[in-house]
Amino acid sequence: MNARQSVTFGRRSAGEGDDDQPQSTGRAPGPAVQSVVDEGPVLTPSGLPSLPELRTLCLSRIDPAALAILPAEQLQGEVERILGEVADERRIQLNRREQRALASELTLDMIGLGPLEPLLADESVTDIMVNGFDSVYVERKGKLTLSGVKFRDNEHVANVARRIAGRIGRRIDESSPMVDARLADGSRVNIIFPPLALNGPCMSIRKFSKKAIDFQKLIQFGSIAPEVARALEIASRCRLNIIVSGGTGSGKTTMMNAMSRLIDHGERIITVEDAAELQLQQPHWVRLETRPANIEGKGEITARDLVRNALRMRPDRIIIGETRGAEAFDMLQAMNTGHDGSMSTVHANTPRDAVTRIENMVMMGAFSLPPKAIRTQIVGAVDLIVQVERQRDGGRRCTYVTEVVGLDGDVVMMNDLFHFEYKGEDSAGRIIGQYRASIARPRFISRLEYFGLDKAWMETVQNGRG
Repeated sequence: MNARQSVTFGRRSAGEGDDDQPQSTGRAPGPAVQSVVDEGPVLTPSGLPSLPELRTLCLSRIDPAALAILPAEQLQGEVERILGEVADERRIQLNRREQRALASELTLDMIGLGPLEPLLADESVTDIMVNGFDSVYVERKGKLTLSGVKFRDNEHVANVARRIAGRIGRRIDESSPMVDARLADGSRVNIIFPPLALNGPCMSIRKFSKKAIDFQKLIQFGSIAPEVARALEIASRCRLNIIVSGGTGSGKTTMMNAMSRLIDHGERIITVEDAAELQLQQPHWVRLETRPANIEGKGEITARDLVRNALRMRPDRIIIGETRGAEAFDMLQAMNTGHDGSMSTVHANTPRDAVTRIENMVMMGAFSLPPKAIRTQIVGAVDLIVQVERQRDGGRRCTYVTEVVGLDGDVVMMNDLFHFEYKGEDSAGRIIGQYRASIARPRFISRLEYFGLDKAWMETVQNGRG
């Protein structure tokens, strides 16, 4: 479709198309926006319309229908041309760089995520935290820094937030001021609006690497030792029920993604998540996502509803992105009823705390089960707890691989197959340590032979070499 049919144009300025006039860059908008951040703001002559006015005049000449029809590069080119017309009419001096950068900014505001686009394109950034229109922090290599990126005002932040939520059929406003969402690449987003957020609209974006992370990469990062990685590979292959435990931002989902790569491609996997972020590689994979209530307070679909529905979908494994409520009971039921190899994550500081949290979450469901009955269910369902931690040097490490052994009276017995011991730090401030292995024979060792797996790695465990 011709661009003239989709965009409302102003008068064409004399000499348009000459080399000294602004032209389309032919590039994606992202790099151009980065240039305006690097090279500073565009200045206009004193007494002439300011950039906000120029921006408003340009937007008034763009047909909204064009946003859904034109590709980003073509739309940016048309915006550049309209900017040139408006600047000529208003006698505003804009050079090519300024015109291109402002066109990129406007294009990303209309169809992208505005000033966040350069941060999303930066692979070194793992987290983006918008604390207000003029305060955007990022995390690089585990350290938080102020990015220097700013929105125009709180309404600018709110517009970007609404666009994120709207793309997955959710809404965010003063009546529903909190929402969990995701970006197209799977990055997780949490948004909170006033009156709950006193600084104005706030967003927290957890980015995920576009490159698949496996155990080999985790070993290179220093997040895990080869012996521990081998143990987790075996645990995943022989269909142990695994809980990945850790704090916020400790790498729980990354660890679960790495373990899921070892699942046989012939198995049917069903995942249940609040905001879909798992990155499984298997072909037979069904993704389920919760749904919040509508404006009338109806239509909510909880994780517990989805777990119970997943049991009727003939799954080989059920993977719950995060267990945080009454769905813990249904998770234990799934693990106890033939769905071996199921996985989930929980927020807890130690493997022992993870067991306690699961017990408490089952009680949240108002079940009249005595504590011992719940612990019996946990012992029968959970085989392994993998503890991950974000340590003070910014690194994410696996600190425990703990087997749930059994019940002794009212106490859940556990065996730390591997435990990371802190030894100090190197000259760069990075934590160093080593893994200690238990000499106790794992309860699940008999499953290795059943699945045709090599048991030689057990010699390392039993000799205490970590």
